[in-house]
Amino acid sequence: MDLGLLRTFLTVHRAGSFTRAAALLGLSQPAVTGQIRALERQAGRPLFLRGARGVIPTGAGDELAHKVAPHLDALQEIALGGLDPAAAARTLHLTGPPEFTSLRAMPALVPLVRRGLAVRTAFGSPEESLEGLADGRYDLAVVPSRPRGPLLSSTPLCDEEKVLVAAEHWVERTGGPEAVRAEGPAALEGVPALCVHESLPLLTRYWTAVFEEPPPRRSGVIVAPDLRAVLECVAAGAGMAALPRYVCREALDDGRVAVLFDPPVPPLSTYFLAVRSGTLTQPHIARAHERLLCAASEW
Repeated sequence: MDLGLLRTFLTVHRAGSFTRAAALLGLSQPAVTGQIRALERQAGRPLFLRGARGVIPTGAGDELAHKVAPHLDALQEIALGGLDPAAAARTLHLTGPPEFTSLRAMPALVPLVRRGLAVRTAFGSPEESLEGLADGRYDLAVVPSRPRGPLLSSTPLCDEEKVLVAAEHWVERTGGPEAVRAEGPAALEGVPALCVHESLPLLTRYWTAVFEEPPPRRSGVIVAPDLRAVLECVAAGAGMAALPRYVCREALDDGRVAVLFDPPVPPLSTYFLAVRSGTLTQPHIARAHERLLCAASEW
């Protein structure tokens, strides 16, 4: 079988769509369709069935992908310079939430930058990040949920604790953690809320996980689409916010903000490191992937 046809086949199998595979390969959709039909003629059986949201591999298609993927990935690694020590001097395209990417992921990659890796970063929502990763615009994506489907694979990166914080004067006014333990969330009714969206997603998730009830209906006094901006407004005394501990750790240590409540089981969220299937054969992506996982063990 022709290696070019097999490469197109494997890309379609992982992408689940002729259209998406065409974008990844830099080909037109009719060209991809024609190559798959040619391969199916050689194989003597259909490899894909058309579905509502793309194509679905047949049993023969899954079997062929299982057989050829390791070999095609190894050939791609060689073609991209996997045996050349200078291969580290490539560009990595990274995407993720602005705060986590800025405060954790990008600093963790600096040792590779010193060895010649170039990094280009884009911030976006989980949906935007995964769409860009699937379309080939990004090499790695940090996302707060595990992506589904064969095109993308993911590895748990780290867990993050959510902390309910406010300026010290709000802690004094409410009575702090002891009052919340005694009175429940009613002790916090007079504290204004800050968040990254009008729907107060972080505060709502915290409230539901810790107090096992939705928060009272309220509007955020400050809504800013960046957790660092929310933190600075909390420190200035505007109200309370549920923030990842990594965002507010320094502010807690230097006393600019304080903990309003310290539950016995703090709410956690997991970040995942996502990659397109097969691209870890590229040395610069594999090195960055490994570096981020190693750094995350200390976060």
